[in-house]
Amino acid sequence: MRNPLSNTIVTIKPSGIRKFFDIVSEMDDAISLGVGEPDFDTPWRVRDEAIYSLEQGRTFYTSNAGLKELKEEISLYLNRKYDLNYDPSGEIFVTVGGSEAIDVALRAMLDPGDEVLIPQPSYVSYEPCTILANGTPVIINLKEENEFRLTAKELEEAITDKTKILVLPFPNNPTGAIMEKKDLEAIAEVIIKHDIFVLTDEIYSELSYGKEEHVSIASLPGMKERTIYINGFSKAFAMTGWRLGYACGPKEVIAQMLKIHQFAIMCAPTTSQYAAVEALRSCDDEVAAMKEEYNGRRRYLVKRFKEMGLKCFEPYGAFYIFPSIKEFGMTSEEFATKFLASKKVAVVPGTAFGDSGEGFIRISYAYSLEQLKLALDRMEEFINELREAK
Repeated sequence: MRNPLSNTIVTIKPSGIRKFFDIVSEMDDAISLGVGEPDFDTPWRVRDEAIYSLEQGRTFYTSNAGLKELKEEISLYLNRKYDLNYDPSGEIFVTVGGSEAIDVALRAMLDPGDEVLIPQPSYVSYEPCTILANGTPVIINLKEENEFRLTAKELEEAITDKTKILVLPFPNNPTGAIMEKKDLEAIAEVIIKHDIFVLTDEIYSELSYGKEEHVSIASLPGMKERTIYINGFSKAFAMTGWRLGYACGPKEVIAQMLKIHQFAIMCAPTTSQYAAVEALRSCDDEVAAMKEEYNGRRRYLVKRFKEMGLKCFEPYGAFYIFPSIKEFGMTSEEFATKFLASKKVAVVPGTAFGDSGEGFIRISYAYSLEQLKLALDRMEEFINELREAK
């Protein structure tokens, strides 16, 4: 029988994030710190607006690019928050989560042989989506001593005459790393010098805990016209299951992204779009409250790791922490597997986010402080046993 499968797709590994989550779901008394999903309910006023839209029978397709009202609110929100100016009539379109925006941007922009620079450790979708779009992923291995930030020197060294796009995944999943304005300015100089484009994934932009407010590279001089800006509602607004994101960029690029979206998707979920209008208009206080709670958990984890003597740089973004487990002489996969079997706590091996994640594990703090305390007590027992066994 003829092989029914694409040679390309069979070479792509499944996501490493879900493996341990699937195992822990079948274990009694187990704790999962593996999934990057807010533990908060979607704000009530957002849910209420969704209910109202259903009661009013607003269950039909929207335009392919999304509700006009939502695009206008996105434009106002980005201007208010990040000093970004996008025309809702042609520079913004609404997607099924930020993940769709990543996929269609790469498919709209790449020709075979075009290189995409992907800093790692980073979110699992960038590399396979590049391959599926016939591009060539080029990995830039980020370094712990640089707090997993991308430096201008690392970028410069990775660029070739085939480079077309840089993926900029900050605040970062899995490391929690951020890029400050001075970091972005240095990166922007290199980008403009070599005439390449940027895909900036800022889904965690609201969850930044540094002294500076989050800055988008698209707001810097000369960068808007060469940047595809991606964001969404999953993380900051606790709306993962609503599956709603958006992309902003030059009209000529957005038009081609929208063409793919038309054929593959039609439009993002209508109910979710009406709810998202309310989220952007009215939920600053709820977002701030969730951020404050995450920040308290972040500080707790940094303190506990320090007390354990477990090496870990302090993250200032998203809701992840990325401690080093190199002292134990085992791979990240081995550590996570033994930890789960011994103490019934699931974490994600750093290698799920690229080879440069070896020697680290990702812990999500999108869980209650009570769960985190219990899990960290179990981790302390585990690493003490490992140290005693040396």
